[in-house]
Amino acid sequence: MATITTRDGVEIFYKDWGRGQPIVFSHGWPLSADDWDAQMMFFLLHGYRVIAHDRRGHGRSSQTSDGHDMDHYADDLAALTAHLDLKDAIHVGHSTGGGEVTRYLGRHGESRVQKAALISAVPPLMVQTAANPGGLPKAAFDDLQAQLAANRAKFYREVAAGPFYGYNRPGAKASEATIDNWWRQGMMGGAKAHYDGIVAFSQTDFTEDLKKITVPVLVLHGDDDQIVPYADAGPLSAKLLKNAQLKIYKGFPHGMPTTNAETINADLLAFIRSQPAQAAA
Repeated sequence: MATITTRDGVEIFYKDWGRGQPIVFSHGWPLSADDWDAQMMFFLLHGYRVIAHDRRGHGRSSQTSDGHDMDHYADDLAALTAHLDLKDAIHVGHSTGGGEVTRYLGRHGESRVQKAALISAVPPLMVQTAANPGGLPKAAFDDLQAQLAANRAKFYREVAAGPFYGYNRPGAKASEATIDNWWRQGMMGGAKAHYDGIVAFSQTDFTEDLKKITVPVLVLHGDDDQIVPYADAGPLSAKLLKNAQLKIYKGFPHGMPTTNAETINADLLAFIRSQPAQAAA
């Protein structure tokens, strides 16, 4: 099993398949690298090197009691990219993973990075504040923590079977296998990491990180995202980025890399293969 050990002694599990230009995937809360199966297989078969890690406290990584914040997440990602000596990497983050990628670029720079993609991502800021009136009330995230602490297994089942994939919408056809896989990944991780992670993904302000980023960034969001409402996320991030492409999908849910993998993969591939626009002579 491939792992690295961080400076503070946390063991981080990762997958590293194939050869070619590296694409690094950062998963959402409370999942693992396994949530990227549809993307990793697709890009592996298209000739890319695909890499994904389990965030600290998640999946097969150490269930440490602390360090569950965006700075540590970004530092762990930086440690992985340095260990693998990645160059011209494409970083793709979903949900909380989008926050991780944003903080990584803002905190560690772009020297190893060619492009990035943020999918259903939490930046710029999820929680409602005076400066962010369109955010969700803090009480909503407090309730998530209360449900997790009371009965994590039940809570995770309800999230996967309901809003995460849009299976609570009229006429939606739920996939029991997809629900089971989400639950399996969530239950592999540590309750403490997931509890603290709710604060990390909801209360971290990524505004200054986004402003620092100069590499091309593809911002993808579904307009029926019930986890990270798109109007206060994707479009606002795109405005703060210097070089962004924004694409909003009508009716797509938060978990669209799984439910709509064919569309998301095709759009990611087109973005990765695209060349920078040439300046006029």
